[in-house]
Amino acid sequence: MVFSSLEFLFRFLPAFLLIYFIAPYRLKNLVLFIGSLIFYASGEPVYAILVLLSIVVNYTLTRLMCTYDIGSPGRKGMLILALIYDIGILLVFKYAIFIIKNINGFIGAGLPVPNIALPLGISFYTFQIMSYVIDAYRGKYECEKSILNLGTYLVMFPQLIAGPIVVYDKVAKALEKRSITAAHIENGFKTFTLGLGAKVIFANNLGNIWNATDSAGYTNISTGFAWLGILAYTLQLYFDFSGYSLMAIGLGEMMGFKFPRNFNYPYIANSATEFWKRWHITLTSWFREYIYIPLGGNRKGVLRTYFNMFVVWTITGFWHGADWNFIFWGMYYFVILSIERLFFKKILDRSKVLSRIYTLVVVMSGWVLFAADSLTKAFEYLGRMFTWHPGNDFVEYIQTYWFILIPAMIFATPLFTKYYVTHKNRVPVIAFLVIVFWMSVSFLVDSVYNPFLYFRF
Repeated sequence: MVFSSLEFLFRFLPAFLLIYFIAPYRLKNLVLFIGSLIFYASGEPVYAILVLLSIVVNYTLTRLMCTYDIGSPGRKGMLILALIYDIGILLVFKYAIFIIKNINGFIGAGLPVPNIALPLGISFYTFQIMSYVIDAYRGKYECEKSILNLGTYLVMFPQLIAGPIVVYDKVAKALEKRSITAAHIENGFKTFTLGLGAKVIFANNLGNIWNATDSAGYTNISTGFAWLGILAYTLQLYFDFSGYSLMAIGLGEMMGFKFPRNFNYPYIANSATEFWKRWHITLTSWFREYIYIPLGGNRKGVLRTYFNMFVVWTITGFWHGADWNFIFWGMYYFVILSIERLFFKKILDRSKVLSRIYTLVVVMSGWVLFAADSLTKAFEYLGRMFTWHPGNDFVEYIQTYWFILIPAMIFATPLFTKYYVTHKNRVPVIAFLVIVFWMSVSFLVDSVYNPFLYFRF
């Protein structure tokens, strides 16, 4: 089940909210926990067991861990056991096939390749529970005594399968006691509607352009079509993921939780460095807090800083997918960010216009590595972008989708938000939101193309 589905909008969500709102406060976590498991199991009932095991194993080990003093070998041992379990689950279900195929390819081992499906959201909820265990180990807060509270934190359906990655201390107080007012519900639904529109109206339609480049074959498209296709994918990915995040934030607010912002108009950035401060903010923060800083950050000299960056970006690429193009994508950003850190950022700061053009070219080129099925196809596509191949194959797609492309480019900037924040309670904005909601429903009724791109990660 996905948020942008008629089943969710008109069956699951109304039924869940009705039960959740009328339930007494002492039962709200239980309602949210059970509802979230039903939400998850509706798509993958077998893998709901993995989520439950993650709760039980990490709850047990952190409870044992907190019986030891900070810094003691026993406390560290419980942390290591928890991390071995969490990382091990990721290795088995997300990376085993990739690892075995590459062992077979490099040394001809002939190991049998298992048929393992990727459980929805495993990267997100594993990182989330790891942050809880690590912070508890550090003594940032006391270990959660209620397994229901911990389970609710991990499985609450708004952010279970695609984030934002919410660290425990951001919602700990709300898990114990939270206020749910009419204003929270209204504002949450408005935020949810904006996310729904971003996903259904923009992302789904823009995806048709990108899919057309794939159908035509990368070696057959013109340079113009190559740039139009990756522009469409660049916007599609943004509205797909930021739309999901907005829906999650809106649903959280309806239920009394405040989830962190995950996007801050990344395409207006004036460098790749700034882009990664604006894109998937909760993941970037996770890597900084739990990998980059523990490795020493930038505190142990120049060479160590770049080594730490190399480690972080290798893991970032691998986190997004078990394939070489994702690893290469991570290395691509390591090189770009290293060059900017060395000297190029100072040059970029001299011109806002040129720096933003540079950033868009860098980011769009990176998305080719991210979107293509293989490195070979990615380089084919980049070849069409950066060498001249004439043709007017892109014209019909501009004529068909200009009414989506132009508003999408505008909504990818803060222009609408500035107006919305000031006028969100006025009749024109409310009317606009009503139109967005029912337009989205209309698109969902007529369309069969409704993926969430980040579900594959």
